[in-house]
Amino acid sequence: MRTVSKDNITQAFLNYCSQDTDPRLKFVLEKLVHHLHDFVRETDLTHDEWRKGLELLYAAGEISTPERNEFVLFSDVLGLSSLVDMVNSPEDGTPSSVLGPFHVLGAPEAAVGADLKGDNEGKTVVVGGRVLTPDGQPVVGAELEIWQTADNGLYSNQDAAQPEYNLRSHMNADDDGRYLFSTVRPAPYTVPDDGPVGELLRATGRHPWRPSHLHFIVTAPGFRSLVTEVFPSDDPYLDEDAVFGVREKLVMEYQERTSLDGLPDDLEIRDRLTLPYYVVDFDFVLARAET
Repeated sequence: MRTVSKDNITQAFLNYCSQDTDPRLKFVLEKLVHHLHDFVRETDLTHDEWRKGLELLYAAGEISTPERNEFVLFSDVLGLSSLVDMVNSPEDGTPSSVLGPFHVLGAPEAAVGADLKGDNEGKTVVVGGRVLTPDGQPVVGAELEIWQTADNGLYSNQDAAQPEYNLRSHMNADDDGRYLFSTVRPAPYTVPDDGPVGELLRATGRHPWRPSHLHFIVTAPGFRSLVTEVFPSDDPYLDEDAVFGVREKLVMEYQERTSLDGLPDDLEIRDRLTLPYYVVDFDFVLARAET
């Protein structure tokens, strides 16, 4: 196309794609370019604004490391990560939520009833529940990966003072689909705000705080993998999560207990549990895999 204008440049781009372009790639690119071009036309984007956007992307590349991906963080604080989660969450299963940048492979195996708290300071929480099918049947042997922050709001791979794999575990549900562990109540924390994402947050008057949460990946043969996180109902940042990860169905109740009555016999921490402590009961529902 020799005469390209603001009205036909979108179609010109699409015409440049060859006939053997993968259909899905062409569809996604078509929608992306339509929205990008319409954004420029609708906002009358200036050169200075365009350059500022590119500078933020360049800065994101500069600050990114294997441990910190600023582009993922941009996706998180813009709500894109959570929107992708919501679009891909099945209606008949527990909602997914953001994976976050602090998951690591190789967490140690732990039996149902294990104590993850160890020597960590903070309030003790006993977390348990079942992994179920959409019709309420137990998913025997379902695998759960569990990770969280310590009481200082830091994950083990952020904090050199914490042991490797601190507050991380890999557990298999029992024959009733049950999982159970004791841990420390995680703390709210801020997403990294010393880079271009922080610049964006400050420019829009937003804070970088996330409500406290427990991370889970739940998997089982024949079911869709679930990546999610659960949040306490009394957290001060529950209604203003910086990365939009909260879902109504992912809010759990921390129930204070002043007695050992009702605690399972197979809970490792039972004989050294100090009062008061908290109990969380939360079930996961796995949607069946598409065939």
